[in-house]
Amino acid sequence: MLERAFYERQVEAALRRSPICALLGPRQCGKTTLARKIAGSRPSHFFDLESPRDQLRMQNPEMALEHLEGLIVLDEVQHTPELFPVLRVLADRSSADRRFLILGSASPELIQGSSETLAGRVEFVDLHGFGLSETGPGTGHRLWLRGGFPPAYLAVDDEDSFTWREGFVRTFLTRDIPQLGIRTGAPAMRRFWTMLAHAHGQLWNASEMGRAMGLTDKTVRRYLDDLTQTYMVRQLQPWFENLAKRQVKSPKIYLRDPGLLHLLLGLPTWRALEGHPKVGASWEGFALEEVCRLTRANDPYFWATQSGAELDLLLFLNGKRIGFEFKFTENPRVTRSMGVAMEDLRLDHLFVIVPGDITSRLADSIDVVGLETFVKRPPPEVRNP
Repeated sequence: MLERAFYERQVEAALRRSPICALLGPRQCGKTTLARKIAGSRPSHFFDLESPRDQLRMQNPEMALEHLEGLIVLDEVQHTPELFPVLRVLADRSSADRRFLILGSASPELIQGSSETLAGRVEFVDLHGFGLSETGPGTGHRLWLRGGFPPAYLAVDDEDSFTWREGFVRTFLTRDIPQLGIRTGAPAMRRFWTMLAHAHGQLWNASEMGRAMGLTDKTVRRYLDDLTQTYMVRQLQPWFENLAKRQVKSPKIYLRDPGLLHLLLGLPTWRALEGHPKVGASWEGFALEEVCRLTRANDPYFWATQSGAELDLLLFLNGKRIGFEFKFTENPRVTRSMGVAMEDLRLDHLFVIVPGDITSRLADSIDVVGLETFVKRPPPEVRNP
């Protein structure tokens, strides 16, 4: 298993600052492994809330937890939202020796009551699959093709990785979705998810998606929100700047893990991906997730006008406006759209992210940077202070 020092530092810092740290992310992304490593360095107690034995111990949670000291880990907490009021009470009882690490496979909004009940007592850390900063130099193609879920990335070969991802999707749809209280049939959600894969990197159009599935706009919007709140999909929201211009107001849709995108598109090998029409959009989503992970972007945006000018990613970092364009090419050029974005958005810097390990200057405040270079040696403009 690869070291996950980036996330380990975030969790350790959260545990120092708050009585409760919530480590959230999709199932099978490595939450339990990371939690066990952190717990192994100190006195700790581990509860797996999918285990019948631990479920029995939690029938009276306050009695089970109130006398424990050290780090208390509660895994798969989304199955027991009734625990949150108890955690609030225990967190308010001052104890410098007791901290809670709760693990969940859904967003705070989907875990009923977690945000409201634990407000002021919990710090959230989002864990994702492996990234380039963890897999190291020369692993970009493998990570892009297979995705970041540890069993998929570490599989013996591409066939085993593809088979694992198919099993993951089936289990997610038939078991995980119902357990979260989402009442959507597995065949309908699989069909919708596959349609999203074909719309990866495009603007969300509820009417078009609804017509294709024979469903209402409201229903497909709920499907989209369900996949977003379970960390399968990113809805990249538009940024509104110059109100005098007609601007795009719909979000762009990305499948967050490229391996699952390639599964749903039926692309098991590098050769199949290379020749597919969605290869550029796939790389854009892969690079976008790497940039958001590295910069710890809480509020990423894209920007586009009805006249055709656009910016793939807009981040507000260290008081500066930083733009990103993702180009699946070795020889990018300054475009009219880049110039419009620089002027209208008053960008401090624009990075054109391309495959490979290169760096060059296109124009004043516009640099071309290879994705691996960007991750390995982040430019000063995007480094955390």
